[in-house]
Amino acid sequence: MRPGLALAALLTTALAIPAPASAQNGSPGTDAQATAPVATPVLTLNEVLRASARSAPQIIAALNRTRQAEARALSAEGAFDLVFSVDGRSRVEGYYDGTSITGEAKQPLLDNGGYVYGSYRNSRGEFPIYEDKSYTNRAGELKVGALYSLLRDRLIDSRRSKTRLADNDIDIARFEAEATAIGVQSRAVSAYQKWVAAGLKLRAYEALLDLAQTRSRAITRQVELGARPEILLTENEQNLVKRRALVVQAERDFRGAANQLSLYYRDLNGNPVVVPEERLPGQDHAFDSMTVSTDFALEERPDVQILMEEIDKASTQLALAENNLRPRLDLKGEVAKDIGSEGLGGYSRTPTEVIVGVHFSVPLQNRAAKGKLAETNAKIDELSIKQRYLREQIQAEVAGISIAVDTALQLIDTSSVERDLARKLASAERRRFELGSSDFFLVNQREETATDAEVKLIEARARIAAAYAELAAATADREALGLAGMGPSPIP
Repeated sequence: MRPGLALAALLTTALAIPAPASAQNGSPGTDAQATAPVATPVLTLNEVLRASARSAPQIIAALNRTRQAEARALSAEGAFDLVFSVDGRSRVEGYYDGTSITGEAKQPLLDNGGYVYGSYRNSRGEFPIYEDKSYTNRAGELKVGALYSLLRDRLIDSRRSKTRLADNDIDIARFEAEATAIGVQSRAVSAYQKWVAAGLKLRAYEALLDLAQTRSRAITRQVELGARPEILLTENEQNLVKRRALVVQAERDFRGAANQLSLYYRDLNGNPVVVPEERLPGQDHAFDSMTVSTDFALEERPDVQILMEEIDKASTQLALAENNLRPRLDLKGEVAKDIGSEGLGGYSRTPTEVIVGVHFSVPLQNRAAKGKLAETNAKIDELSIKQRYLREQIQAEVAGISIAVDTALQLIDTSSVERDLARKLASAERRRFELGSSDFFLVNQREETATDAEVKLIEARARIAAAYAELAAATADREALGLAGMGPSPIP
């Protein structure tokens, strides 16, 4: 084709192409802005932790166990309920026709093994002499009284020990729920970080495949022009298959990580959510979202608090066993007054009666209490040893994680340098290959080495993020794990 005809053909083709809509209506960029897709928000670790703390079945189940302990405590408090009783009896056959009815209210004392009571009694008819106490005046008899323990049951008794033990059980259930929550949140952090690492590896292998696909078009053109041997197409196709296999494997790992993450990332209804790849964070700050506090107190660990509660329970049982070894000395007093006109019992019922009495008993063998005392002392010794070992174990665990964090930080520095150098070599080798100064094998090796260095850096960052998550769990860092509202004491 002559130059003049070629130029005319190009001008004709250019004029035949329709102009963009923005140029036709005179407002460039308007339609593009109107139809621009909304950016998908990146999934953050804090968002995962909030969803897990709100909807994780293990946490909800643990909180329900706390409710069960609170219900049992309420049952134990029932031993101090005010009890009202009515007792009535009437002689329907025989010589005597006496009828009596008694109503009584009895309230156990909260700070003593005794109780207070009040009663009203009324009778009609005649009673035999051996039931003379059944007579009252016409309007009945009012009586108030109390029993107070002076030795045994004065400081503690079975009723008060049950309420104390029930309170300990509530605290233990709360600490167990907190320990469960810390474990769940730690696993949620691990699942999120594995998902991020798998996604970043997938992106790295996809970028490696894109390089091969872009080069494939150039190689095909060069072979067609005779600048490269045809065998290079076969070699390039082999390389493409290898890199596609890496992408397929990375996709499988990423989908598996997303499925595992859905156990912790849930919607408002508590249903698992499989996160799409579009919500994957960028590589620069993918693992920078957890900050662990340097302040740590052993007493904040739920397992330490549980052992302390167990020791307190054993101390309560020890106090009860010591109480059961004491003799019983109870002081009882009551005031009674018949009201109304004189009844069949005579005038002797009318004056106010004040009665004081004592009751004394002493156990001579009491082997049950002695055995319980020895058992409880041994239990306290056992728990004390466990508590000391647990403290040493926690300190060693935290120190070990700190060492792992320091090592991982050093590994990140070396991996970053290795990645940057590998990138520079790969870029330079690609340039040399384009200029014909390098061979196909060497440029592929440089690119794959750069990708391996990229994956190695991702894994190093994931390891240090996992170490921080372990440190947060070991130090019971509730804020880092998204449990700041729980606190070291009762869960709201």
